[in-house]
Order: sequence, then C-alpha cells, then structure tokens
Amino acid sequence: MKKGQIFLVALGILAIAGVAATAVVMANQQNNQDRFSVTGSGTVYAKADIANITVGLRTDVKKTAAEATKDSTEKMNAIITSIKDLGIEEKDVKTTDYSLNPVYNWIDGKGQVLQGYQVSQNVSVKVRDLDKIGEVIAKTTEQGANQIGNVSFTIDDEYELKNEAREMAIEKAKEKAEMMAEQAGMKLGAVKSVYESADVAYPVPMYANAKLEMASDQAVGLGAPSIQTGQNEIRVEVTLVYEIK
Repeated sequence: MKKGQIFLVALGILAIAGVAATAVVMANQQNNQDRFSVTGSGTVYAKADIANITVGLRTDVKKTAAEATKDSTEKMNAIITSIKDLGIEEKDVKTTDYSLNPVYNWIDGKGQVLQGYQVSQNVSVKVRDLDKIGEVIAKTTEQGANQIGNVSFTIDDEYELKNEAREMAIEKAKEKAEMMAEQAGMKLGAVKSVYESADVAYPVPMYANAKLEMASDQAVGLGAPSIQTGQNEIRVEVTLVYEIK
C-alpha cells in the first residue's frame, strides 16, 4: 500500500473514532439530563444504654518526680479499684492520658524557678448499667479523682435503629419525588441509584445532652450525682436518583 493511501486510511480511522467518542459524550450528557434526584431524611429516637465518662486526677506539686509519680499511682489505683468494685469490667476501663510535668514559678530577679513536679492521668470508663453513673462519680471522687467530665451517651447496637431511619428517609424521598414530578409535569421512571450520607447536623453518634444534678438525698459519701440521659437521635439522609421518562 502506498504512503498516501495509508495516510488516508489513518485519517478515516481517526474520524470514525472521533465520531464514536462524540456520540458517547452526547449519550452521557443526554442520560444526565434525563435524571432527577431528591433527598429525604429519617430520624428515630432511642434511650441510650451506655454511658461514657472520663475520670482523672491531677496531683499536688511534689518536690521530685518520684514523689509525684508515687502519689498519682496510689490514688489512681484506688480510683480504678473503686470502679471495679461497682461491677465495671476491666475491658471497660482504659487509660487515655498520662503526663508528668515540671512546674515552674516566676521569681523577680531569678526568672523561672523549678517548684516541683505534677502528674495528670485520665481514664475513660464505659458504664453499661446507667443506674451506676452517679456512683462512679461519687466513689472515684472519694478516692481522689478531681477531674471528671466528657459525659456522653451511646447506643450499643444502632443497626436496627439506622435501618428504621433509612426506611423513613426513603419513603419521604419517594413522596417528595412524586409530588415534585406532578407539580413540574414530569413522569418518573425507575430509581437508577441511591446514596446514603452520614448522620447529619450532629456528631456521630448523636448524643443527648447530659444533665448532672447533685442529689442530696443519696447517701454515698459526698452524694451521688443524678444523671439524666435523655434520648439519642439517629438520623439518616438518603438521595434517590430517578430516570425521567
């Protein structure tokens, strides 16, 4: 075959490929134009069955690091023992922070002067019996805990709750799509795809606010706080993409 003929054949192949590519792009654009998406959300509420709380201590300033460590160890061991005495398993108690730091004072004419050392230690506690939250706070405080916070409430198994919220979200999205299609004069075809987003508006999982009140009529040392767990909110958002006839 001559060079001129080869060149013409090559040009023909490129032209055919270009036409095919253009057809694919136009088809995709047409498909995208024939799509209609709508979003719906479903929310369910349920009472929490697990409480999470951080219990810790910060020692007084000690002359040496060894003294600060000894003081912290003795108090934290007593705190953990009191937690376990309430029936909380070892797997549900975890150290989340431990620090030994020098403490300085500023003295005129001398600048920073080492005063001593201080230990800060925190443990996270998972309380599966919600009736014991107040006791955990009271007992650990009696043993030297002076940093307690980050109270939050979770649901051990949210699977069924999320399924229920998802079903509600899909139904709402379908109702919305039918109403909007009717108002716009469109005809809905089949659902071509479904997208589910993470929980919206609140952190995952969604916690009710904890309310702590000191109950003076509960005789556990300093008095056990009364913890109000409220309800957890589980929300699922779903987007349905319809084909337009």
